[in-house]
Amino acid sequence: MAIYAVILPLFHNHKAIFPPMIAAQKTHYSARFASISQAEPFHSAEEAWFWTMAALTARRDGARIVAGKGDKRRPCEPDDVVKCLDRLYRHRRIDLTHARILRIWGERGAAPDARYPSEKHDWRLWREALDRLEWPLRVKGIVA
Repeated sequence: MAIYAVILPLFHNHKAIFPPMIAAQKTHYSARFASISQAEPFHSAEEAWFWTMAALTARRDGARIVAGKGDKRRPCEPDDVVKCLDRLYRHRRIDLTHARILRIWGERGAAPDARYPSEKHDWRLWREALDRLEWPLRVKGIVA
């Protein structure tokens, strides 16, 4: 789980991210989930990544992420995108440097610009990581 150490270092309280499991209270109704056909997939892996980082940052700041409560219905949870990234890492398709660049620029909410010499290397790693992330997200229906 080394990828999580790179992606989620901004979470100071790991118990808030991974709370202890407790038994769910019994209710007389069941949860209703939005149909996957009503979900709007992302246009690119980059868009999905920025959405994921925004959601993870909001979660860190205390927001509760609830499916179907955003402006648009999405076909996944933020953790699904991180899991795809983790799978690429475990299969040695990306390195920790790729994940670090994705985290840094994802927190900034902007992609690195290859026109600036100081960002050229970051841009190359950013493109490699997102190009490799695109296919798994397409297969899962997260990216159209």
